[in-house]
Amino acid sequence: GLKYIANSVHASAKTLAESLGKLGIVQRNTSFFDTIVLKAETQKVRPIAERSGINFLYIDKETMAISVNEATSLKDLQHIVDIFAELLGKDTIQIAGLSSKSAIDPAVKRNAPFLENKVFNSYHSETELMRYIKKLERKDLALNHSMIALGSCTMKLNAATEMLPLSWAQWGNIHPFVPIEQAEGYQIVLKALEKQLNAITGFAGTSLQPNSGAQGEYAGLMTIRASHESRNEGHRNICIIPASAHGTNPASAVMAGMQVVVTKTDEKGNIDLNDLEEKVMQHSANLAALMVTYPSTHGVFESSIKKITKLIHDHGGQVYMDGANMNAQVGLTNPATIGADVCHLNLHKTFAIPHGGGGPGVGPICVAPQLVPFLPGNPVITTGGEHAITAISAAPWGSALACLISYGYIKMLGEQGLRHSTEIAILNANYIKHRLIGKYEVLYTGEKGRAAHEMILDCRPFKQHGIEVTDIAKRLMDYGFHAPTVSFPVAGTVMIEPTESESLAELDRFCDALISIRSEIDQASAGDENNVLKNAPHTLTMVTSDQWEYPYSREKAAFPLPYVSENKFWPAVRRVDDAYGDRNLICTCAHIEAYAEA
Repeated sequence: GLKYIANSVHASAKTLAESLGKLGIVQRNTSFFDTIVLKAETQKVRPIAERSGINFLYIDKETMAISVNEATSLKDLQHIVDIFAELLGKDTIQIAGLSSKSAIDPAVKRNAPFLENKVFNSYHSETELMRYIKKLERKDLALNHSMIALGSCTMKLNAATEMLPLSWAQWGNIHPFVPIEQAEGYQIVLKALEKQLNAITGFAGTSLQPNSGAQGEYAGLMTIRASHESRNEGHRNICIIPASAHGTNPASAVMAGMQVVVTKTDEKGNIDLNDLEEKVMQHSANLAALMVTYPSTHGVFESSIKKITKLIHDHGGQVYMDGANMNAQVGLTNPATIGADVCHLNLHKTFAIPHGGGGPGVGPICVAPQLVPFLPGNPVITTGGEHAITAISAAPWGSALACLISYGYIKMLGEQGLRHSTEIAILNANYIKHRLIGKYEVLYTGEKGRAAHEMILDCRPFKQHGIEVTDIAKRLMDYGFHAPTVSFPVAGTVMIEPTESESLAELDRFCDALISIRSEIDQASAGDENNVLKNAPHTLTMVTSDQWEYPYSREKAAFPLPYVSENKFWPAVRRVDDAYGDRNLICTCAHIEAYAEA
């Protein structure tokens, strides 16, 4: 099937090249697969093509390119040939069928077999493939089964209403570099989304170009760097980062050409003001930026945040706010209010774009007035500020299609709904905190004893029972819950973020599970490796085996609370050695001898 598609695509390209050649159009590629490069007067071609509803790539005044794909029909090819016939004032060339000749250099043709894995050769009908995909889905403990309380990830509902437009051809079939005047609908939505995000953050300008939070960090730091350089202060290269920061923060700073200086956090999880002041004074002449997360990664609203941002500004630096925890800010406060100069937002967290499958994420940056001139540009379509930094991603508006989700999310909730969502997210976190009193210690709280939208449970005391935080995470699977964030930002802890999407009933089930696990911890003893926590998770193979050599019942293993039997999730596998994989590089590449010429 793949070979058939590839051959059809190439045959279409070859057919088009041959037909245009008969009209006298010079094709410049000696070897090609799906793209031909033509010598033509592009300024004359373009109006005829656009009048016919076709876009080509215009490289310069005398060079253009045309790409075809498996959706290109003979009718499409004929239409293209007709355009050039009109341009030249000649009779068109009628295309009767696809060429059987090849324009691919034999030296680059693939002769080796591919897709030999059994999975690529086992499902030969849509019915079989559908069932295989469903089989894979059943292995995934996802939001369609239960709450995923991953701290700092904001795994909220991705509502069907917001997702619906993504399946419409009017949105999905537009090329990212289509002429602006042909994408007015996108322009309306994207500009409206930028204004929405400006209002939410309190900032003056937004770029939707970054495709992830980490890319947004890099973009934001590059605007700060460009701002310093514009004032002949390019020597400012020190970026101060709290010890509790996301791992991407220092990585982004280094990529932006900055030197990282780490500042301590105090016993309450806040930035150590004395240490910060010392670092700022030490590096005052070269201070570029502070990267800060608010609320902090410890799940606390730092009351000294305005003192912190003022300190940085007083010494010539600018403040980058990591937007990972923006779900606790929207409608209640904003980055501008606390004194930040730039922030990134995770639209795939706070603004309801799905996380699944590795993307597409959207990590726009929002900036204060002095940074607007440096918002990222694009070499093909004009975007960004007057003194734009170079493009951060290939497309001018990044993952534009995914932005429709956040646009719909904000539009449907409105100002009051957004604020209420934030309030419920914080309320849900504090409800869990209250229900777990006496069972688990919350490591950090604010001055009034509350958490923000997430909290860290300290599991280190359970070591006296021989129980590690990983045992708790694995046991939660038996109760039908995905583990919270483990050992970040503090080793031996779990970080819980329920979001506003969860009902009271779901919160209670989650709390019931954790409380039940706590009773199991109390029954465990150091040195006992054969208990219900150490053996978790329990798979269907284990529970249905003829052999059962564990000192607890099968029911306790697989159905520890009554609600579990109503909607049981069976883990597909037991444990892997997490630490071994982290500490040992495993190369799956073929050995070097395999590349030697025969």
